[in-house]
Amino acid sequence: MLRFRWFVTVLLVGMALVLVLVSFHIVTLRPVTSAPDVSVVLSVPMAPAAASSVIGRPSLSAHFVDAVLAAYHSPAIGLGQAMVTDSLHFGIDDAFALAFFWHESQFGRLGVAVTTRSLGNIVCTPGYPVCVGRFRWYASWQAGCLDWFRLLAVEYLPRGLTTLEQIVPVYAPSSENDVSAYIAAVLSAVSAWRSGHVEV
Repeated sequence: MLRFRWFVTVLLVGMALVLVLVSFHIVTLRPVTSAPDVSVVLSVPMAPAAASSVIGRPSLSAHFVDAVLAAYHSPAIGLGQAMVTDSLHFGIDDAFALAFFWHESQFGRLGVAVTTRSLGNIVCTPGYPVCVGRFRWYASWQAGCLDWFRLLAVEYLPRGLTTLEQIVPVYAPSSENDVSAYIAAVLSAVSAWRSGHVEV
């Protein structure tokens, strides 16, 4: 009887030890759920933000943005780090900035953006220092990028305009653009890049 009790005790202790080790192993293998460190250069997109809301951390890495710009032979190659930095500063997902840049000028290759270095062909406003025709002019692509993020952060988000469906009709009104097509094009590009496709 004593021998049986000793066997049961050893068995229970052993099972408890196995459970502790298994639990520890599962905990240590659990994937990290904190946001990625965007200072690390990645070759693939980061975690995506919500569908059509522009609010969020960067979902594309600087390296990926530069790969997209290079694939399209953009004059703005090398803009990736500035775009990610601006995205973090203003809390606006960089995938949308890149998509507006693509839709407005094929990444600075077409239209007035060739001269103005504007990501989104931002219309000149009273008091703006330098304009080309109707549009703001920038000394660098980095300055044009910063102004695009600032425009959304200062003029759109405080008014509750946080999704493409709310932003685009104001940004690119139906009097000059096909609003539905604009929204669809931006969403399609964002989705492709978040899936790791360089070309859309």
